[in-house]
Amino acid sequence: MDPSRIWTRVHPLQWLLIVLLLAYPGPASDFFTFQIGAYSLILGTIALSLMMLGGLGGMVSLAQLTVAGLAAYLVAIFGENSVGVLGLGWPWWVTCLVAVFIAAVFSAFVGAISVRTEGIYTIMITLAIAVAFFFLVRQNYVVFNGWTGFAGIEPPTLFGVYWRDPAPFYYLSLAVAAFFYWAVVYCSRSPFGLALQAIRDNPRRMHALGFNVAAHRVTAYFLAGIIAGTAGVLLAWFNGRISPGSVGVDVAIDILVIAVIGGMRHPVGPFAGAVVFVLLQNFAIDLIDRERFNTVIGLVFFLVVLFSPDGLLGIWSELRSRFQQSRQSRFHSRGSSGGSKTFDSVGASQSSH
Repeated sequence: MDPSRIWTRVHPLQWLLIVLLLAYPGPASDFFTFQIGAYSLILGTIALSLMMLGGLGGMVSLAQLTVAGLAAYLVAIFGENSVGVLGLGWPWWVTCLVAVFIAAVFSAFVGAISVRTEGIYTIMITLAIAVAFFFLVRQNYVVFNGWTGFAGIEPPTLFGVYWRDPAPFYYLSLAVAAFFYWAVVYCSRSPFGLALQAIRDNPRRMHALGFNVAAHRVTAYFLAGIIAGTAGVLLAWFNGRISPGSVGVDVAIDILVIAVIGGMRHPVGPFAGAVVFVLLQNFAIDLIDRERFNTVIGLVFFLVVLFSPDGLLGIWSELRSRFQQSRQSRFHSRGSSGGSKTFDSVGASQSSH
């Protein structure tokens, strides 16, 4: 498939969304640009890696935040930090490339362990890996600096721009999110993506046809690891630090909640879910106590799954289909009424003769 053909299929509403995303920092304050916009894009990118595994491959992994967290830790270890522990001081671009690559290899390792399982067993294995990584970084002080973690993680200053300023960091996050969104869309229509979806639907038949099912699944984990690892680098720059609290089990489950709320069947779903999650995270405390935030998220998750198993995109698709059906029914009713008038006029003219 020619990648340029994707842009010719962009709906006018999608073009409008692109314009709004590009113009968003203009009217928005620094808080909404950085804390809402950029953070939503980062979480959406991590959830996008989960959507790629779950939506295309039928493999629900709870270790995607763990992959992102590993990349964030590696940025602090190989790059610079203010804690004084490790911090090898490598150039930022070498640090980022190595961190993302190791995170992707780790993701492939997770895949190699879990690909021979399905359903709840895959979820439990990846959850166990996430829990093990959390306790590892919390208890290990030689490499991961234990409970304290690392602080003072700064993005580079390029072309005279400090990339942690709200507007530059938002556009950096938007560029990364848009690239991986396009990559997942293209992958879903490529031979590999079509084979992965066929493996999701009937792995035994694909194995009988000569496809290496395990290799396809591990490759999908590796590609998803690149997405999550890159988002992990942005997450470290966003927070300016990385600690065990950033890779806890509750946060790992939040990524699953984001993907399910938005919708697991299309790459834009995780970003829609991330916007809802971040808005609730920042403004629900104005209505309830901070300790009740998980209750609100659980209630929203329950309502979305109850009324639309496909998430917010499922609700949008249902509304759009109903609107199109109503337009078609009105069009047919007008056509039938117009035809009857013609028939009556013809009949009247013939009777007059």
